[in-house]
Amino acid sequence: MKTFITTLFLVSSLFGFATDKWLHDYDKALSLAQKEQKNIYLFVGADKCHFCKRFKETTLSQKKVIKKLRQNYILLYLSRDRHFIPKKFQRFGVPRHYFLDSEGKILFESFGVLEPAGFFTLLDEADLNADN
Repeated sequence: MKTFITTLFLVSSLFGFATDKWLHDYDKALSLAQKEQKNIYLFVGADKCHFCKRFKETTLSQKKVIKKLRQNYILLYLSRDRHFIPKKFQRFGVPRHYFLDSEGKILFESFGVLEPAGFFTLLDEADLNADN
């Protein structure tokens, strides 16, 4: 039983850290985006948000989603409970998804929990808006 509980804790903790390796500083993300000539994907969430947790568990835990994001974007997660969020971004109605250019201009935005297929559609829409 002890082994089962330990295993369950370890597996569940993997989901909770989906965005831990992301940047958590807007200015650093801008600097890195300019250096790497990439756009930014900003995920605004909250620590105790059920919908944010669900989005992390169902979508951001998928290797193919993260691979595509890392390929094309600088990844930035800002929790309204822990991080500074510039005024131009909504802090409520999370999860929120922003696609920014390397200067911080909002190219596309959306909100809500998205399954992987829906998130890929969102990425396609963001790419179309980035091209305009």
